[in-house]
Amino acid sequence: MQLRRKMLVALAATPLIAGGFVLQIGKPSTNQEALSRNAALVVRGYACAEAEKTKVSGTAEGIVDGARESIPLKLIPISGQGMYAVTQQWPSKGKWVLTFTMTNPRFGEQSAMLKVGGGAVNWTEITRLSRAPTNAEVEAALQERAETAQVQR
Repeated sequence: MQLRRKMLVALAATPLIAGGFVLQIGKPSTNQEALSRNAALVVRGYACAEAEKTKVSGTAEGIVDGARESIPLKLIPISGQGMYAVTQQWPSKGKWVLTFTMTNPRFGEQSAMLKVGGGAVNWTEITRLSRAPTNAEVEAALQERAETAQVQR
């Protein structure tokens, strides 16, 4: 009876530790193919189930000369499951927040927001969410970017 109970517990726990659903943002220096495409960063969307149905999208949200801009990012597929190179598609001028959202029919959504200034990515402040970022969260991140820029001058 004890063995049966232990086996049932082990079987019930297996889905909890098997596989995963992860959105990763990384430096292009870790991927030669991304470097050859002049990538500013690399995005990887991984799902252990229904990987072929996993979608990753990105947007550059910014403020340039006081005007709000939104630019859909083109993600360039590179070698490796769910791997994309992202080139700098936003102007160097202004303050920018990049948002990436990954969706999967089984796992739902995950997203990441990171701040950039020109071509420089702020690797220390990546915000991760278990859903798409709200407009208010993007606006708050942009406002924070604008305030930080004013303080640094």
